[in-house]
Amino acid sequence: MLTSSLHTSLRRGLQLAALTTLAACAGTRPAAFLATTSGPARPFSPAVRVNGFLFLSGQVGTDSAGTLVAGGIQPETRQTLENIRAVLQRSGSSMDRVVKCTVFLADMREWATMNEVYVTFFAADKRPARSAMGTSGLALNARVEIECIAT
Repeated sequence: MLTSSLHTSLRRGLQLAALTTLAACAGTRPAAFLATTSGPARPFSPAVRVNGFLFLSGQVGTDSAGTLVAGGIQPETRQTLENIRAVLQRSGSSMDRVVKCTVFLADMREWATMNEVYVTFFAADKRPARSAMGTSGLALNARVEIECIAT
């Protein structure tokens, strides 16, 4: 059962995500969907561009064959962020254009260790807004999943 403060925090985070999505979709330009180019088929697009915003699906630390990298939270975080970088580049964007990240952790006790890798992917003066939360499980039994919004 969620505590009251955790429930309130989660609800506010979901409301912010919904408002951000609605604001980005309010224009008249159609969405552009990035096609998957390698790895196993997935039931979602890696990224969707709408009115100048680029919404990336959650990424986990898989290699090009779709296999989760070994070694724990640090290698997984590094590979996750490399996967994000690749999707951004294929979409004509870059890490310095990321404005928001949401980090999902299988174990919140790994938050500080994940951050040691995370901060190396963003310039100190261009770190995106971010939320982080613990989950009861992630795809492929990953330790970390990160989704982003970029321009």
